[in-house]
Amino acid sequence: MTTSRPRLRQARLALSIVALAVAGCAMTDGSLNNPDPFESFNRPIFRFNDVVDRYALRPLAQGYDRYVPELFQQVLGNMFSNLADVYTAANQLLQAKPLEALQDATRFVVNSTFGFLGAGDVASELGLPKHHEDFGQTLGRWGVGSGPYLMLPLLGPSTVRDAPARFIDGWADPLWRLPHDISFRNAAVGLRVVDQRADLLDGEKLIEGLALDRYSLIRDGFLQRRRTLIYDGDPPDELPDYGDEDYYEPAEADKPAAGTGSGNDDDAGKGDGAGKDDGAGKDDGAGKGDGAGKGDGVGKDDDAGKGKGAGGAR
Repeated sequence: MTTSRPRLRQARLALSIVALAVAGCAMTDGSLNNPDPFESFNRPIFRFNDVVDRYALRPLAQGYDRYVPELFQQVLGNMFSNLADVYTAANQLLQAKPLEALQDATRFVVNSTFGFLGAGDVASELGLPKHHEDFGQTLGRWGVGSGPYLMLPLLGPSTVRDAPARFIDGWADPLWRLPHDISFRNAAVGLRVVDQRADLLDGEKLIEGLALDRYSLIRDGFLQRRRTLIYDGDPPDELPDYGDEDYYEPAEADKPAAGTGSGNDDDAGKGDGAGKDDGAGKDDGAGKGDGAGKGDGVGKDDDAGKGKGAGGAR
């Protein structure tokens, strides 16, 4: 049996650290693009969810993490993850990614057989990568924008795009379709919720220790993570939105030549203007040249200098 459970916790802890790192960058873009226009609606729901979590879900997760043997937690986590591979494979097909769909379907077959109904993660040991896909990511894959951020009662962070997609996720969830009675199904779903909540305990400590505003940190970390998942870990660079201002790119004919204009040569540069040559530069102007420089002006040569000016030739 593999030891993927501890690695899973470490990966999620690292994800929490990444969310903390990117949250500052995400919050600085608020003046350009507001992802949370419903904040006055979302924050009360966030506080409600926080109360429910603090007095119900978190104590259950802490007891589960403390008293349930690590081996049993690992087995349960692997079995839940194995069932999720079925739905992930379906979404991979909907996203026109047949290779990834084949990998996830193969993971399910391998772990269900050689891993004793998913109790062991044999597929990862064989080099088959684990993916996480849902219907919201499928919509994003085909260009549906995320829309504003939403905080759902009891369900947590979401967006206008992902919230309706969660109904599809729930309807297609293999755990809800196990051929058993309702009480067994509900117990299995509840156990999965507690198991997943226990995985977040370590990352939660980081958030509570570093965040001045937990709501903003969770929101920005969630949005950044969803964007990363939709682009399979390689999202495109975001460009600032400067509104309707037009950016003028001068035509090639309008660009100054190499030795004239306002470049480095004649007017204000090295040439004839106020640069280093003729204007105020090294040669003719008021620089080191003819005007007040080394040449004929008031510089070191002719007028007041070493040359032909008021000082003579010594």
